[in-house]
Amino acid sequence: MRTQRQVVDYALRRRAVLREVYAGRVGTYEVCDASPYLLSAAKFHGEPSDERCPVCRREHLTYVHYIYGDELRQSAGQARRKAELSVLAMTFGEFQVYVVEVCRSCGWNHLAEQYLLGRAALANSGGGNGPGGGTRTRLRREAAE
Repeated sequence: MRTQRQVVDYALRRRAVLREVYAGRVGTYEVCDASPYLLSAAKFHGEPSDERCPVCRREHLTYVHYIYGDELRQSAGQARRKAELSVLAMTFGEFQVYVVEVCRSCGWNHLAEQYLLGRAALANSGGGNGPGGGTRTRLRREAAE
């Protein structure tokens, strides 16, 4: 997705947690604690991956994308399919996406990454406030009204 920016990858944190689990310092009951809502979101809105669960190794992980942002209003906090994100990115100015990996078998879940999406990147990438009308132009227009 070309409007994806400010990406934060949590792979190092994931490896640290798994190292603790494999060493026996953290029990699987502490990391395999997916809520029923997360498991349901994984079932209906998740994107399957080729990676097996690092804890149980029985099932492939599922990625769930949650969206948050002021412009989203009632849609904020909802799980969405990855295909829907590109449509939303062209519809809204800016919103945050959190990607959670989930094992539907044992309940392992971990925040995989987060990033920003939205039209704001397109408006600002063209060298400021051009004809597309960047954030400053929009704020001036709203202040004048």
